[in-house]
Amino acid sequence: MTKKNNQQLPYPDVHDLSDLIHFLSEEGKIWFGEQRMLLMPLSSLANFRREIINLLGVERAKGFFLRLGYQSGLKDAELTRKLRPNSSELDNFLAGPQLHMLKGMARTPVVNADIDIETGRFYVEAEWIDSFEVDICQTELGLMEQPVCWTLLGYACGYSSSFMGREIIYKEVSCRGCGDDKCRVIGKRAEDWEDAAEFRAYFKSDPVIDELYELQSQITCLRSRLQSQDGQYYGIGQSQAYQRVCQIIDKAARGKVSVLLLGETGVGKEVIARSVHLRSARADQLFVPVNCAAIPPDLIEAELFGVEKGAYTGAIQSRPGRFERAHGGTIFLDEVIELTPRAQATLLRVLQEGELERVGGYHARKIDVRVIAATNEDLAEAVQAGRFRADLFYRLNVFPVQIPPLRERREDIPLLVEHFLKKFHDEYGKKTLGLSDRAIEACQQYAWPGNIRELENVIERGVILTDSNESISVEALFPGLELKRQRIGVRRLSSAGDLVQRSQWLSEILAEGVSLEEVEAALMREAMERSSQNVSGAARLLGMTRAALAYRLKKIGFEFQEE
Repeated sequence: MTKKNNQQLPYPDVHDLSDLIHFLSEEGKIWFGEQRMLLMPLSSLANFRREIINLLGVERAKGFFLRLGYQSGLKDAELTRKLRPNSSELDNFLAGPQLHMLKGMARTPVVNADIDIETGRFYVEAEWIDSFEVDICQTELGLMEQPVCWTLLGYACGYSSSFMGREIIYKEVSCRGCGDDKCRVIGKRAEDWEDAAEFRAYFKSDPVIDELYELQSQITCLRSRLQSQDGQYYGIGQSQAYQRVCQIIDKAARGKVSVLLLGETGVGKEVIARSVHLRSARADQLFVPVNCAAIPPDLIEAELFGVEKGAYTGAIQSRPGRFERAHGGTIFLDEVIELTPRAQATLLRVLQEGELERVGGYHARKIDVRVIAATNEDLAEAVQAGRFRADLFYRLNVFPVQIPPLRERREDIPLLVEHFLKKFHDEYGKKTLGLSDRAIEACQQYAWPGNIRELENVIERGVILTDSNESISVEALFPGLELKRQRIGVRRLSSAGDLVQRSQWLSEILAEGVSLEEVEAALMREAMERSSQNVSGAARLLGMTRAALAYRLKKIGFEFQEE
């Protein structure tokens, strides 16, 4: 329990907060912990508030800015809970008013505080001196009929509610923006206010917004119906690279031609294959996916083409294969390069003659199946190496489609993140605040060697490790992984308010006399370590071709297994 009366409470040192502010001048970014921040002229915010009031009216504008401040308060409370783990409840709580001041929102002396998280007791009195919202009203709107520090009020409610783990409501009992001599606020538990329900109404979605969302939902529903009628589904992606793939697929989908999907592991080849099927005249028939790499070589023919009773030991009854199941529809052969030579020959016959024989059988069965094949390897190279039949390659390669890796369609990462967040929020019964700004940037910078499948796994891990109503941090997404971060030109704010230049890592390397060859060798070894000694994966991390990396590895005497 903490309590002070009628005098400003002493604040703890602010350096733990100010040290979190970093100015990355060359990147054009300012960071506060994992939140990306902006420096904006107050006059711009003044114009913005005037436009919002003119557009929505005073009451709706008040609700808008209250909700805006509330979200900011939630984010800061999450940060301060972790920042002062060994401090008193009061010092932890005072981080919120200190952040008010550090961000230039107002000077916030707390003159009365009675806080006890365990019992839920809460009462706070504070002042807002030189509130930025009062300055805005004085320059743009003049005196108002009611208190004007809406964003500050929303922030205090969000911060204190998150801090206490229960609903806290503040009221501005006097305000310079409406002619009073000072801005003074009182915060109490919601049940201690008689008109709490009236104040809560400001935090509900605005009726205008609800109407817009309803219209948007209706439009989305209509679009979905049109797409469903047209049989079109391409997964998630709006980048030019992904849209080009969709346009190419459009041209092949309605025909019968075999399609060969090329691309790295995890890029979503099965999603594209389903898209081809749904876009085709076979959409009402079965789509049968087969992972050829997951079936033992001695069983692959029986699995694909069926088996007759007694064909081999254990074949106690006749059964159809995947191709017969897919009759009239589409079969998707993922990792087609893993087919045995006999299976390749049988597949060629199916494609050329439209018929097959079960293993151990002598009766040719007519089959009508569209084949979509996929591989993450170069089939042309496999043909040269004698691992894949040339005639089958030419038959499959009638319509090849190269699916771009995730690193070449980074614009789609936020869309995919939102999709996976919703999926895992529902699956694990929790609701996080989504990715922090720093985590989003880390996702944009990461090379994603495992592509969309890796992104899905990373988001699932982040949701598991993060509590409800908290942001998913970089550490939750990439534990133990030191992500690339530009340090040149990075500045931080000292506790005295001065910008401090960080030492530059390039200067440190040069000062230590490390040669270019040593830096290059260290980078290559680290890339090989992170990719589990896979040269292709390491090459992707370094942004170079496999051949170039293999040459450099041999040059430094690094032993590796040829792939």
